[in-house]
Amino acid sequence: MADEMKMQRNPMADIGLDVLEDTLSFYIRSINMAISRDLDASLDGLEVARGTGKITTLLLVDRHPGIRPSVIATLIQRDRSAMVRLVDQMEESGLLTREVAPDDNRAQGLFITGRGRALAAEIRPRVVRQSREFFPDITDEEHAVLIRVLGRTYRRIVGLPPAGKNKTSGEP
Repeated sequence: MADEMKMQRNPMADIGLDVLEDTLSFYIRSINMAISRDLDASLDGLEVARGTGKITTLLLVDRHPGIRPSVIATLIQRDRSAMVRLVDQMEESGLLTREVAPDDNRAQGLFITGRGRALAAEIRPRVVRQSREFFPDITDEEHAVLIRVLGRTYRRIVGLPPAGKNKTSGEP
């Protein structure tokens, strides 16, 4: 009987995480990998599954016609070459187009296509639902606190003003 109980024990039950136990970056990286896999599974079959930056790029281009790739690159923490590849893929898929910016002939603006707009409308509710369903063990209040704290840190990192200092509702 004792042998059966040993076999049923979780082999990770006695593993400590050392200093990582109190390190936000460890939890954020680990959760990011798990949530990315889960999000990909929930979007399986759609052109924005499998890869990082596609969802954000699609939603930002839909919400902000003419947005520059460099702005999106800053917001999703991608370097220029990675952003160029991402935009190339999305343009080849017929989700967005590039046009010369009217105020600067050297710059490009991104615009959503009809196909991209339809996909954005389809994925918005899925992304919101997946985000809440992935964290069933936190309350609505804890969720709001996490969004506020992580959002504040994110805004500092990418150079956005604090929430409430400008239009953040997502309205065009």
